[in-house]
Amino acid sequence: MFTNDTRTTLYFAHPYCSSERETSENHNGIIRRFLPKGTNFSRVNDTRIRDIQDWMNTYPRKILGGFTP
Repeated sequence: MFTNDTRTTLYFAHPYCSSERETSENHNGIIRRFLPKGTNFSRVNDTRIRDIQDWMNTYPRKILGGFTP
């Protein structure tokens, strides 16, 4: 559940427009490696989130020829 104090922006893809979801679905899969469905995000601290961000940002991408973003 998101409340007004989360300062989170939500974006929605158009139905039947898979090109808008491809990257976000891939990122969701990567995040799920660390935070499985049902995770209580109120128990996830900033350090854990930063560790996940760092891992994602240093993960080699096939689309980038094995380089990182």
